[in-house]
Amino acid sequence: MRAENHREPVPELVCNNGDRVTRDRAKIVVSRRLPEPVEARMAALFDVTFNQSDAPLDSTALLSALKGAEVLVSSITDRIDSDFIAQMPAGVKLIAQFGNGFDNINIEAAHAAGVTVTNTPSVLTEDTADMAMALMLCVPRRVTEGARVLLKDGTWPGWSPTWMLGRRLGGKALGIVGLGRIGTAVARRARAFGLSIHYCGRTRKAPQIEESLWATYWASLDEMVEHVDIISLHTPHTRDTVDILSADRMKRLKPGAFVVNISRPELVDEDALADLVASGHLSGAALDVFEHKRGVNPKLLELARADKVMLTPHMGSATLEARIEMGETVIVNIRTFLDGHTPPHRVLPEGRSPL
Repeated sequence: MRAENHREPVPELVCNNGDRVTRDRAKIVVSRRLPEPVEARMAALFDVTFNQSDAPLDSTALLSALKGAEVLVSSITDRIDSDFIAQMPAGVKLIAQFGNGFDNINIEAAHAAGVTVTNTPSVLTEDTADMAMALMLCVPRRVTEGARVLLKDGTWPGWSPTWMLGRRLGGKALGIVGLGRIGTAVARRARAFGLSIHYCGRTRKAPQIEESLWATYWASLDEMVEHVDIISLHTPHTRDTVDILSADRMKRLKPGAFVVNISRPELVDEDALADLVASGHLSGAALDVFEHKRGVNPKLLELARADKVMLTPHMGSATLEARIEMGETVIVNIRTFLDGHTPPHRVLPEGRSPL
């Protein structure tokens, strides 16, 4: 870790818990490398310590870097559990997550310790929806399999009427689990490809939203999965959504259906998914997220080598534009907090109102 100190004085800052920052600049620690424009802006505003190696820091190294800091700019690769929060220096009052997801942070423990947590929603919507649509296209049309044909030995036997036959997207039924910002953006794109839209979520959307998407609402996920050809997951990871696509639910999918998950790995029973693809009940799957604790499931890797599933390394929001906008959102959250106000993207424990 390397600290970059900047000497231009700024007005005294007050955190939203009333604590005053007495140094010239608030000290922040950034756990991973960010795009150059974001780092430059942070360096102009704060006394900032960057992780020059860009390798994930273990808890000991990160806690050491936080000495004297007020803000931690974290990422999904940082494990910020209750033990970590209990050991954080008392001066750290804000964890500004660089990302939409915050599964790596114990929000309840942070709240109990008086530490504010923020994230970067909204800015990832369009890029993530683009990626979901790309996965939805690649698997039925066998795009990655076809792209590798010429790489095997540099030859191609030529076109034939029955060669590399995939499945048409238009006219199929898409089931979206979670019609939030990203789910809605996916639905808009899918409509342009001729898919009919079905969705299931905690609440039904307003009639004007359903009409604009020509979307059909299902109160029961068990019932919806029986009527769709592709199911795409766009719901957060909570206690209620773990294995929301369970073995039993996937067995209820139409024979030949496809599964797309660009949201959270905990939403899908990976072993059951692999078994159902291997058995032929499901035609394939496209996954951008995996159970990192165990590494990528060996069954999924084997199926990917056989071109039965498509695996991408968490690329859903991986555009330069998205990363810069995420950094700008982090900066807004930090400055708002240090100015004594509630950050616009504060994360609260489940069931708590922001008021």
